[in-house]
Amino acid sequence: MKVKVIPVLEDNYMYLVIEEHTREAVAVDVAVPKRARPLPGALCTRAWRPNTGSHLDHLHLPNSHPFQLLEIVGREGVSLTTVLTTHHHWDHARGNTELARLLPGLVVLGADERICALTRRLVHGEELRFGAIHVRCLLTPGHTSGHMSYFLWEDECLDPPAVFSGDALSVAGCGSRLETTAQQMYHSLVETLGTLPPETKVFCGHEHTLGNLEFAQKVEPCNNHVKAKLSWAKKRDEDDVPMVPSTLGEELLYNPFLRVAEEPVRKFTGKVAPAEVLEVLCRERASFERAAEPLQPQAQALLALQWGLLSMPRPK
Repeated sequence: MKVKVIPVLEDNYMYLVIEEHTREAVAVDVAVPKRARPLPGALCTRAWRPNTGSHLDHLHLPNSHPFQLLEIVGREGVSLTTVLTTHHHWDHARGNTELARLLPGLVVLGADERICALTRRLVHGEELRFGAIHVRCLLTPGHTSGHMSYFLWEDECLDPPAVFSGDALSVAGCGSRLETTAQQMYHSLVETLGTLPPETKVFCGHEHTLGNLEFAQKVEPCNNHVKAKLSWAKKRDEDDVPMVPSTLGEELLYNPFLRVAEEPVRKFTGKVAPAEVLEVLCRERASFERAAEPLQPQAQALLALQWGLLSMPRPK
């Protein structure tokens, strides 16, 4: 199994998962089908192979190159058959419609009827197969009520499995709770994702690692795992290198949203019940983010315009 990490928009990731024997490919969270965000330093995409845990096959392009998902598919010599969408938000699903138009017969899967161009709705625990790659669908409500994460592994392979967690779980953090209860979000994070094998590679939907770790340090200032990961993330940020994937075992050491039963996290929140600890963490994290000067609405509109998600008014 080979995973192409494709940065898009302001800080999103979409992914191309390749079955290396059949050359079938599956895309995850197609925000935009035509253009990927070239990283500074001319690095546009990175490929990860589980057997080494390393990013390989670096692709160097000029910063202005409008690299396309379908160009990646063509360059890799694979057949893109399916899109797995974690949730309905535009920055994870907006590209489905155009991609389906460009690739007749493309299957678009997800757990929420609000997903663009959805062809079939998935249910929790359902399993899919792409050659040797197995996919287990894990309903993980919290960020949205219909959020689905995807757990992938290969037959007769010693490589670690991978989970594509969208906005349910990110490196050292998680997505905002928008549509469900704290209890449901706790179940998704701790009991569903948190019980996957510790060697599982975590591929999330956004590059929020640095901010997440800064918040984690506020929650647990004496946690050496947080300190070490934050130092690592600052170096990666300086080099403009993606910070995915992490592993679930690592997340359990420094992600406060998976550590709600730990005494330092309980002490920070002043709560004991795990769902209540999680609820306070979400509230505190939102305040922490607001203090960090979030993107203004005008800047968000400009970003959408740049990515072709809004159209300029025609001159009269």
